[in-house]
Amino acid sequence: MSSSCSGLSRVLVAVAIALVSTSSPCPQAWGPPGVQYGQPGRSMTLCCPGVTSGAPVSWFRDGETRLLQGPDSGLGHELVLARADSTDEGTYICRTLDGALKGIVTLQLGYPPARPVVSCQAADYENFSCTWSPSQVSGLPTRYLTSYRKKTVPGADGQRMSPSTGPWPCPQDPPGASRCVVHGAEFWSQYRINVTEVNPLGASTRLLDVSLQSILRPDPPQGLQVESVPGYPRRLRASWTYPASWPRQPHFLLKFRLQYRPAQHPAWSTVEPAGLEEVITDAVAGLPHAVRVSARDFLDAGTWSAWSPEAWGTPSIDHRDPLEQVAVLASLGIFSFLGLAAGALALGLWLRLRPDGKDGPQKPGFLAPVIPVDKLPDLHQLAVCHILCGLFWTNRSRHLGRQEMSSFGGDQEISMLRRGEVLCGGPWKMDRDGQMGRIFGSSKCVACRNPSALCGACVRL
Repeated sequence: MSSSCSGLSRVLVAVAIALVSTSSPCPQAWGPPGVQYGQPGRSMTLCCPGVTSGAPVSWFRDGETRLLQGPDSGLGHELVLARADSTDEGTYICRTLDGALKGIVTLQLGYPPARPVVSCQAADYENFSCTWSPSQVSGLPTRYLTSYRKKTVPGADGQRMSPSTGPWPCPQDPPGASRCVVHGAEFWSQYRINVTEVNPLGASTRLLDVSLQSILRPDPPQGLQVESVPGYPRRLRASWTYPASWPRQPHFLLKFRLQYRPAQHPAWSTVEPAGLEEVITDAVAGLPHAVRVSARDFLDAGTWSAWSPEAWGTPSIDHRDPLEQVAVLASLGIFSFLGLAAGALALGLWLRLRPDGKDGPQKPGFLAPVIPVDKLPDLHQLAVCHILCGLFWTNRSRHLGRQEMSSFGGDQEISMLRRGEVLCGGPWKMDRDGQMGRIFGSSKCVACRNPSALCGACVRL
């Protein structure tokens, strides 16, 4: 350890010895006058104040006439208690040989100090504070000696240590509090904190090494406000400011995280705003919301601050959000279009792929009632059916001759038609003589076996 550390140790040891020396007979530095301290289970010696050393006195418990120790004990002005316990605590009086009252002594038992628990925290990058608490309750009046120094750093060769600075006292703020503050610290340096607990029975020291980067924890943000956004029933605007303890410098900024939840909902939603304001877009309309904010160094040094006090706000319910209305209408339109397109595609596939049974009963097409093709005046208009159905007539091995067509349809252009297995979605039906027979009553017609959409009705001749 460096010479400065050795010097600091010597100073602390000297102070502790001076304080602990008060545990000898007739201590003067601890508590009110006339109070002496001891440890349970140990031998304890009380001395009578106000008499010279060795002068014989008599000892009594306050309020009792029973003699505890007489002047002929050979102990002079001292009273020895072997293995003191809690029953020995209380007030004692001592008298001279003539019965004069010379002193009152109060005995209080407790334990020596243990090493305190110490923690440090930096609310900004220039100052830090340390707090402590006893690791064991002594039951005796206790004092703390606090100091700090800047730690030594490796030299250029990695072995030789440069001189450290300090030690300096770490002032307790306020005096006697369990907290001391170091001002003007360097952000990239490391420090050693010394906290020594001292009571009438001894002293114990805790050393803690800290760096501002690791102990940095800003104070919570301040001035949190939550407001509704007129015309937007699902929005809230939250704003806040930097904590007053954080100096505003361009190279040391803070980042924030925001949490919000509707009333009576236990779960928090978390977002990380980019600045000092955030617009919540998924609030529950008409319900009050709790909002809180915490802060952290923007380079992730240290830890997040504690949460700010909660602020409450309720979204506006005066008007509907126009953007939300547009989004809903657009969604409905898209889904409707996709549904219609899917239905049309399925219908087209069903019409193209359905089987053509040759022996089943004839069913009219679903558009037959719409297009009364049975009222067409002559057969040469069958070309209309051919064009509308989009089908081609297929040739077979047998053909219908011109004479047969002429005797069937006169000199009309039907004679140019060949006998096809498919006409407008199905084969032509023939009578027993092999010609197109009378299908409906006395009218000759052409009927499709498996009618298509537009040619599903009987085409009369």
